Amino acid sequence: MRNAESGEDLPLFGYQPPLPASPYCEVGAVLAHAAPCAGPVDVDSYPPNWRGRPQVLRAYDARGWIHDATRAHDGQDPEGAIAELLAEPDVVQVHSRNVAWGCYMFTITRAG
Repeated sequence: MRNAESGEDLPLFGYQPPLPASPYCEVGAVLAHAAPCAGPVDVDSYPPNWRGRPQVLRAYDARGWIHDATRAHDGQDPEGAIAELLAEPDVVQVHSRNVAWGCYMFTITRAG
């Protein structure tokens, strides 16, 4: 995952992140790269290009309901913020979203 380059073609489309059927299932805006790319090198760590970028970490329980642990973080220690959310026993999934527009960025799923 990387930031777009100036002048790069970025289609805007609706995307529904995977959740169980719940009142919180939603379709939201996503920008993607129009040209094919290799994709993320490492899907087991926080995207390095987004370090320092504030994000909303929306936590969900197994029902697909938003959990009270949901929070914004300043981007300085995303792994710590994510670990705190996943330390909540009922949190099974976390969505990272853009602070200003709410665009979906990626999902973190509890292992096991």
